[in-house]
Amino acid sequence: MGRAFEYRREAKEKRWDKMSRIFPKLAKKITIAAKEGGPDPDLNAALRTAILNAKAQNMPKANVDAAIKRASGKDAADFTEVNYEGKGPHGVLIFVECATDNTTRTVANVKSYFNKHHGTLSPTGSLEFMFSRKAVFEFSKPAGMNLEDLELELIDAGLEEIEENEGMIYAYADFTSFGQMSQALENLKIEVSKAVLKRFPNTPVEFTEEQLEEIEKLIDKLEEDDDVQAVYTNIA
Repeated sequence: MGRAFEYRREAKEKRWDKMSRIFPKLAKKITIAAKEGGPDPDLNAALRTAILNAKAQNMPKANVDAAIKRASGKDAADFTEVNYEGKGPHGVLIFVECATDNTTRTVANVKSYFNKHHGTLSPTGSLEFMFSRKAVFEFSKPAGMNLEDLELELIDAGLEEIEENEGMIYAYADFTSFGQMSQALENLKIEVSKAVLKRFPNTPVEFTEEQLEEIEKLIDKLEEDDDVQAVYTNIA
């Protein structure tokens, strides 16, 4: 992973910063978490994490509160989390995570994006083994603690890799260790700025700039869809 972060992290975040749909996507995550585990973040770890990530994107508190309230409303939508996998231009592998209240609409949209950009959808589960799912925690480097000491403190909680970049620490663990890592960081009184589950390609592939331009058109189209929560590829 020293491949340092996910595929072209900065480029991707710039795209998301420009997207007016980012708050609705974050709100959907909050609503799903609140509906499944209750509206109290102190008793609902998933909701706590969703709120944390929303704050990291500067989502207003009013939006967060509205998303939580929406979960208990009489007309609250029943969201289903579904994944779609496929191959895009030049054989790039693409894994799409969605949250939708209408899977028929979502699969039709995702399929059309692939078709229009020289790609095809693959059977569910056919590409899952090509990616590793990791828990990723981002936080400021704790004062008076070096990276080696921090690694020793977190290794029993499932830490697999840790790295530093411009004063920020990125800690990686298997997705099954998400809860343990969250608790360990809380015990160390470390304030996490972002905590997410991400997929990393097991065999990253290099593409030319021309190929990447074509691939990104499909990625952009997918990320613009309201039902799409995250898009992962095997781009190195």
